Amino acid sequence: MTISDRILLAGGVAAALLVGAAAWLFLAASAPGPAPVGDGIGGLASPAPRTPAPSGRGDRELVVDIEGAVVHPGIAHLPAGSRVADAIAAAGGYADIADLLAAARTLNLASPLADGAQVYVPRIGDAAGGGSGGGSGGGSSGGLVDLNHASESELDALPGIGPVTVQKIVAARQEQPFTSLDELVDRKVMTSSQLDRVRQLVTVG
Repeated sequence: MTISDRILLAGGVAAALLVGAAAWLFLAASAPGPAPVGDGIGGLASPAPRTPAPSGRGDRELVVDIEGAVVHPGIAHLPAGSRVADAIAAAGGYADIADLLAAARTLNLASPLADGAQVYVPRIGDAAGGGSGGGSGGGSSGGLVDLNHASESELDALPGIGPVTVQKIVAARQEQPFTSLDELVDRKVMTSSQLDRVRQLVTVG
Protein backbone atom coordinates (compact mmCIF):
# COMPACT_ATOMS: atom_id res chain seq x y z
CA MET A 1 0.00 0.00 0.00
CA THR A 2 1.41 3.33 -1.05
CA ILE A 3 1.71 6.37 1.16
CA SER A 4 -1.13 8.13 -0.67
CA ASP A 5 -3.43 5.14 -0.09
CA ARG A 6 -2.65 5.24 3.61
CA ILE A 7 -3.47 8.97 3.80
CA LEU A 8 -6.83 8.40 2.08
CA LEU A 9 -7.67 5.54 4.43
CA ALA A 10 -6.84 7.58 7.54
CA GLY A 11 -8.96 10.47 6.24
CA GLY A 12 -11.92 8.16 5.71
CA VAL A 13 -11.69 6.74 9.24
CA ALA A 14 -11.54 10.26 10.73
CA ALA A 15 -14.56 11.33 8.71
CA ALA A 16 -16.52 8.29 9.93
CA LEU A 17 -15.64 9.08 13.53
CA LEU A 18 -16.79 12.72 13.12
CA VAL A 19 -20.09 11.61 11.61
CA GLY A 20 -20.69 9.16 14.48
CA ALA A 21 -19.92 11.78 17.13
CA ALA A 22 -22.27 14.30 15.47
CA ALA A 23 -25.06 11.71 15.36
CA TRP A 24 -24.62 10.90 19.06
CA LEU A 25 -24.73 14.58 20.05
CA PHE A 26 -27.88 15.09 17.99
CA LEU A 27 -29.64 12.17 19.66
CA ALA A 28 -28.60 13.32 23.15
CA ALA A 29 -29.88 16.86 22.53
CA SER A 30 -33.22 15.71 21.17
CA ALA A 31 -33.97 13.29 24.04
CA PRO A 32 -36.74 14.66 26.44
CA GLY A 33 -35.36 15.89 29.73
CA PRO A 34 -37.09 15.68 33.14
CA ALA A 35 -40.06 18.01 33.54
CA PRO A 36 -39.52 21.05 35.81
CA VAL A 37 -40.68 20.47 39.34
CA GLY A 38 -44.09 21.95 39.98
CA ASP A 39 -45.01 22.47 36.29
CA GLY A 40 -48.66 23.38 35.91
CA ILE A 41 -50.93 23.33 32.89
CA GLY A 42 -49.23 24.55 29.71
CA GLY A 43 -45.78 24.18 31.20
CA LEU A 44 -46.14 27.24 33.45
CA ALA A 45 -44.64 26.88 36.86
CA SER A 46 -47.18 26.82 39.68
CA PRO A 47 -46.95 29.77 42.09
CA ALA A 48 -45.31 29.12 45.41
CA PRO A 49 -47.80 28.57 48.23
CA ARG A 50 -48.46 31.73 50.31
CA THR A 51 -48.33 31.81 54.05
CA PRO A 52 -51.55 33.41 55.27
CA ALA A 53 -51.05 36.70 57.10
CA PRO A 54 -51.86 36.52 60.79
CA SER A 55 -55.45 37.53 61.41
CA GLY A 56 -55.02 38.59 65.02
CA ARG A 57 -55.04 42.32 65.83
CA GLY A 58 -52.30 44.01 67.79
CA ASP A 59 -52.89 45.66 71.11
CA ARG A 60 -56.60 46.37 71.30
CA GLU A 61 -57.93 49.63 72.64
CA LEU A 62 -59.76 49.86 75.94
CA VAL A 63 -63.30 51.20 76.30
CA VAL A 64 -63.65 52.80 79.72
CA ASP A 65 -66.51 54.61 81.46
CA ILE A 66 -65.36 57.71 83.40
CA GLU A 67 -68.02 59.14 85.71
CA GLY A 68 -68.38 61.50 88.63
CA ALA A 69 -66.59 64.80 89.07
CA VAL A 70 -64.73 65.03 85.76
CA VAL A 71 -65.09 67.72 83.10
CA HIS A 72 -66.40 65.38 80.38
CA PRO A 73 -67.89 62.22 81.90
CA GLY A 74 -68.74 59.31 79.65
CA ILE A 75 -67.12 56.67 77.47
CA ALA A 76 -63.48 57.04 76.46
CA HIS A 77 -61.37 54.95 74.08
CA LEU A 78 -57.84 54.52 75.40
CA PRO A 79 -54.82 52.54 74.19
CA ALA A 80 -54.03 49.25 75.88
CA GLY A 81 -51.84 49.70 78.94
CA SER A 82 -53.53 52.95 80.02
CA ARG A 83 -53.92 53.74 83.70
CA VAL A 84 -56.51 55.47 85.87
CA ALA A 85 -54.69 58.80 85.53
CA ASP A 86 -54.94 58.50 81.73
CA ALA A 87 -58.70 57.94 81.98
CA ILE A 88 -59.19 61.05 84.13
CA ALA A 89 -57.05 63.09 81.73
CA ALA A 90 -59.08 61.81 78.77
CA ALA A 91 -62.23 63.04 80.52
CA GLY A 92 -60.80 66.56 80.81
CA GLY A 93 -59.41 66.21 84.34
CA TYR A 94 -61.07 66.89 87.67
CA ALA A 95 -64.15 69.09 87.71
CA ASP A 96 -64.53 71.92 90.23
CA ILE A 97 -66.91 69.76 92.28
CA ALA A 98 -64.37 66.94 92.69
CA ASP A 99 -63.71 65.81 96.25
CA LEU A 100 -59.95 65.62 95.90
CA LEU A 101 -59.36 64.08 99.31
CA ALA A 102 -61.89 61.33 98.68
CA ALA A 103 -60.41 60.80 95.22
CA ALA A 104 -56.94 60.41 96.72
CA ARG A 105 -58.28 57.82 99.16
CA THR A 106 -60.34 55.80 96.70
CA LEU A 107 -58.44 56.05 93.41
CA ASN A 108 -55.02 54.65 92.59
CA LEU A 109 -53.92 56.81 89.66
CA ALA A 110 -51.21 54.32 88.73
CA SER A 111 -53.56 51.34 88.56
CA PRO A 112 -53.80 49.77 85.07
CA LEU A 113 -57.20 49.80 83.39
CA ALA A 114 -59.14 46.80 82.09
CA ASP A 115 -61.47 46.89 79.12
CA GLY A 116 -64.99 47.77 80.27
CA ALA A 117 -63.83 49.27 83.59
CA GLN A 118 -65.47 52.27 85.22
CA VAL A 119 -63.54 55.06 86.93
CA TYR A 120 -65.57 57.16 89.36
CA VAL A 121 -64.23 60.43 90.74
CA PRO A 122 -66.13 61.33 93.93
CA ARG A 123 -68.00 64.62 94.09
CA ILE A 124 -68.15 66.95 97.06
CA GLY A 125 -71.05 65.76 99.20
CA ASP A 126 -70.87 62.13 98.04
CA ALA A 127 -71.40 59.81 100.99
CA ALA A 128 -68.32 57.80 100.18
CA GLY A 129 -66.81 55.42 102.58
CA GLY A 130 -63.56 55.54 104.53
CA GLY A 131 -63.00 58.06 107.25
CA SER A 132 -60.30 60.65 107.11
CA GLY A 133 -57.09 58.94 106.19
CA GLY A 134 -54.80 61.75 107.35
CA GLY A 135 -53.86 62.76 110.85
CA SER A 136 -55.31 66.25 110.82
CA GLY A 137 -58.80 66.01 109.49
CA GLY A 138 -59.40 68.17 106.45
CA GLY A 139 -62.94 67.01 105.90
CA SER A 140 -65.76 68.60 107.71
CA SER A 141 -69.14 68.44 105.97
CA GLY A 142 -69.12 66.75 102.61
CA GLY A 143 -65.37 66.16 102.62
CA LEU A 144 -64.45 69.85 102.35
CA VAL A 145 -60.85 70.76 103.11
CA ASP A 146 -60.60 72.68 106.38
CA LEU A 147 -57.97 75.35 105.72
CA ASN A 148 -57.34 75.74 109.45
CA HIS A 149 -56.45 72.06 109.97
CA ALA A 150 -55.60 70.41 106.62
CA SER A 151 -52.13 69.00 106.10
CA GLU A 152 -49.76 70.57 103.60
CA SER A 153 -50.27 67.67 101.18
CA GLU A 154 -54.05 68.14 101.37
CA LEU A 155 -53.68 71.84 100.67
CA ASP A 156 -51.30 71.20 97.79
CA ALA A 157 -53.87 68.87 96.19
CA LEU A 158 -56.31 71.76 95.74
CA PRO A 159 -56.54 73.13 92.19
CA GLY A 160 -54.48 76.26 91.61
CA ILE A 161 -52.76 76.04 95.01
CA GLY A 162 -49.02 75.55 94.78
CA PRO A 163 -46.29 75.18 97.41
CA VAL A 164 -45.92 78.95 97.90
CA THR A 165 -49.62 79.43 98.68
CA VAL A 166 -49.57 76.36 100.93
CA GLN A 167 -46.82 77.95 103.04
CA LYS A 168 -48.79 81.21 103.21
CA ILE A 169 -51.87 79.36 104.45
CA VAL A 170 -49.89 77.47 107.11
CA ALA A 171 -48.10 80.61 108.33
CA ALA A 172 -51.29 82.68 108.42
CA ARG A 173 -53.37 80.13 110.32
CA GLN A 174 -50.58 79.67 112.88
CA GLU A 175 -50.65 83.39 113.46
CA GLN A 176 -54.44 83.51 113.61
CA PRO A 177 -56.97 80.89 112.41
CA PHE A 178 -59.23 81.91 109.56
CA THR A 179 -62.82 82.80 110.39
CA SER A 180 -64.10 83.11 106.80
CA LEU A 181 -62.96 82.24 103.29
CA ASP A 182 -62.88 85.86 102.18
CA GLU A 183 -60.37 86.50 104.92
CA LEU A 184 -57.77 84.62 102.85
CA VAL A 185 -57.96 87.36 100.22
CA ASP A 186 -58.09 90.16 102.79
CA ARG A 187 -54.96 88.83 104.46
CA LYS A 188 -53.27 88.37 101.06
CA VAL A 189 -52.90 84.63 101.50
CA MET A 190 -54.73 83.89 98.24
CA THR A 191 -55.73 85.91 95.24
CA SER A 192 -59.42 86.27 94.48
CA SER A 193 -59.06 84.03 91.43
CA GLN A 194 -57.43 81.31 93.53
CA LEU A 195 -60.22 81.49 96.08
CA ASP A 196 -62.86 81.31 93.37
CA ARG A 197 -61.35 78.06 92.11
CA VAL A 198 -61.40 76.35 95.51
CA ARG A 199 -64.37 78.03 97.20
CA GLN A 200 -66.58 74.96 96.74
CA LEU A 201 -63.83 72.63 97.95
CA VAL A 202 -62.75 74.29 101.19
CA THR A 203 -64.05 75.54 104.51
CA VAL A 204 -62.71 77.09 107.72
CA GLY A 205 -63.52 75.58 111.06
